[in-house]
Amino acid sequence: MTSAEIKVGQLGINYLVDGSHTASLGMFELTVPPGSNVPPPHSHSNNEECVYVLGGTLRYTVGTETRDLGPGQSMSTPKGVVHAFSNPFGENARALIVQSPDIGAQYFRDVAAVVNAGGPPDKAALVSVMTKYGLVPAAPK
Repeated sequence: MTSAEIKVGQLGINYLVDGSHTASLGMFELTVPPGSNVPPPHSHSNNEECVYVLGGTLRYTVGTETRDLGPGQSMSTPKGVVHAFSNPFGENARALIVQSPDIGAQYFRDVAAVVNAGGPPDKAALVSVMTKYGLVPAAPK
């Protein structure tokens, strides 16, 4: 059973499996329109993550490796490793994201409440939500 899409700015998150209540794996479809605002580079204290591109091209960085992933390509992010994504291309990118254990759909609802509040996002509030769920923003370069 799928849930309603969660909109975080221009990004779409459609949870397919929310494993956050049982500390099991979770899975969601992520839609990233061209040039959309994306989360800052960050790491997860508690979660491993794998991205598998379904459509379009997603620029994905794990540590120091950046790749432009097309349909059928994937990258994994170990727990504690800084990663980021973007879509500097001309069409929507769609990817299946698998996390173990799952961070959960509520994280994205909480982020959406900050990002979609109108005006520039409150960075302190955003960092507070990230920290609550074990995400660590990367130090600025």
